[in-house]
Amino acid sequence: MKLKPNILFITLLLGFLLCRNGNGQIDTDKDLWIDPRCTMLPAETTWPMVVLSDGNLLKISGDSTFISEDNGKTWPAPRTIFTKGETVKIGEAQILKTYDGTLILVFMDLSDLKWEWDIKKNEPGPDNHLSVWAVRSQDKGKTWVELQKIFDGYCGSLRTIIQTSTGNIVIPVQRLMYNHGRHATVTYVSQDDGHTWNKGSNIIDIGGWGDHDGGYEATLTELKDGRLWMLIRTNLDQFWSAYSNDGGLYWRRIEPSGIDASSAPGYIKRLASGRLVLVWSRLNLANGRKFPRKSGKYSEVPASWQRKELSIAFSEDDGKSWSKPVVFAKILAGKWLSYPNIMERYPGELWIWALQGGLRVSLHEADFVGTNKKR
Repeated sequence: MKLKPNILFITLLLGFLLCRNGNGQIDTDKDLWIDPRCTMLPAETTWPMVVLSDGNLLKISGDSTFISEDNGKTWPAPRTIFTKGETVKIGEAQILKTYDGTLILVFMDLSDLKWEWDIKKNEPGPDNHLSVWAVRSQDKGKTWVELQKIFDGYCGSLRTIIQTSTGNIVIPVQRLMYNHGRHATVTYVSQDDGHTWNKGSNIIDIGGWGDHDGGYEATLTELKDGRLWMLIRTNLDQFWSAYSNDGGLYWRRIEPSGIDASSAPGYIKRLASGRLVLVWSRLNLANGRKFPRKSGKYSEVPASWQRKELSIAFSEDDGKSWSKPVVFAKILAGKWLSYPNIMERYPGELWIWALQGGLRVSLHEADFVGTNKKR
């Protein structure tokens, strides 16, 4: 049987990337409600972004970098990342400033995109491909060197990149399991500031079958005891947790997290205060209404795809307990609000984006901490 491209998937991917590049705008009067403690960021203040050593902001848009010296109000002329005839094209990306000021950009290569799904057999095409590359800069993004492919396969999303207290740079990569009809997660680690990368950790695979099934789109943080903690998107009504004792090289403990979640990724981050913050799409709406479920080609079991509300919660004890989740943004019927990213612009000031829905807001940690009892 001839495989047919999944038009819906490709359409959603392109729309997703438009939002990433700042072209998806929100009319806050008609489309979006945000908590009054939040402030909308300037329209061109888009993800991915990083705070440079001098306090200025650098963002990636398309295959260029932009620098803002006025806290995101203006962004002068672009600087091209690739200047030596490289053929890659930046898709979803994550950027990190290491302890010594080096910038590391990890991205999906859109020039390499091929996606097909046989709906009748409910299985992926054998030639599906979307590779992951890394490149680094030691001059605040003026020039980029050591472009290298770190994952050769199909990766549908990159959600987080961190540097551990021991210096490891770790990024979870979504990995299509071609012969199993689902997605899994592998981490890639650099122990030399992005010069080289390992060949990948063990595969974190929790089963399932469907073009949006498995355990993938993971976010991670380092716990105070030095372990890494990963929260993984599933269709099982909650995130799954994975733990690494060796800086992301291997994940030996994998289990349900107990944090309810819809079939959508979250974002977890260690803040300057020492707290953890989590932004995510909860299993059901805050008013208690259960969200409709779907399965079929998407997943083996019916799953909630609640993407109308984004919630935020904080933990004082490394995720053992959390403040009561607060919905800080809602989108109207027919639209999605999902795929969050968080940057701590200044200690206690969080900038939050949602790549589906185009959300871009700032909020202060102090306005949301201490007002809600732990659950």
